[in-house]
Amino acid sequence: MESNRSPHRWHHVPETLFRAIAEAKQAHDITGGRFDPRVLRRLVALGYTRTLPFGNGDLSVRAEPLRGGHAASMPWRPRLRHASLEVLLGADPIDLGGIGKGLAVRWSSEILAKSVASFLVEAGGDCYCAGLADDDEPWRIAVEDPTGNLEPIAVLSVRDRAVTTSSTRLRRWVAGSRRVHHLIDPATGEPGGRGLVAVTVVGRDPARSEVWSKALFISGRSEIAAVAHRHAIAALWIDEEGSLAMSKAMERYVQWRRT
Repeated sequence: MESNRSPHRWHHVPETLFRAIAEAKQAHDITGGRFDPRVLRRLVALGYTRTLPFGNGDLSVRAEPLRGGHAASMPWRPRLRHASLEVLLGADPIDLGGIGKGLAVRWSSEILAKSVASFLVEAGGDCYCAGLADDDEPWRIAVEDPTGNLEPIAVLSVRDRAVTTSSTRLRRWVAGSRRVHHLIDPATGEPGGRGLVAVTVVGRDPARSEVWSKALFISGRSEIAAVAHRHAIAALWIDEEGSLAMSKAMERYVQWRRT
């Protein structure tokens, strides 16, 4: 988008994009900076765009030098003119991929809710489950095993809730001489989530749930439980050894888990 080509200038943008940027700003603040869309330059430098459509762990690209450093460690402070739909992003371009699917599910669900009570909207692993399923029971959502096992690692039972997952199962590759993935820690500019391979969150709002699944992943295995507890988030995570753990708030939604 044009605003990314010159983020230090004011730009008039479409209303949908303006709303998405405003939501990303709120997400940045709520997560204490763990969600930060300014990681775009770092992703490109690591070869993200050269691994599309999917990195599967075997693809190898050359890492490029990052000019200007990674996303600033200072809080993101874009400027927004609501009346004229103008934005000034700041020093860095942004990537809205970490919230875009969640917003698409949210906005689609808001439209559907005006006509029907029960429905499911899904977009690439993020979904919203309204009302009841066809059997008049809560929706049952399988949590994929990130190791590739066809049997799910857990099954959730939800009603009027979003279910979102952040995982490194697909978006990973070799950059230079090291393995990397697309979930970048804004504080370091490096792939985050040490010790984790997937995080699933259940929440009322698809966009916020998507953001928290990424922010919790970035926290890593050593901190994820404390962060989830502090913010009362229903979260389930799988570590590099394939072990599953969850927050207290998630227990009510787990209908079955692999033992």
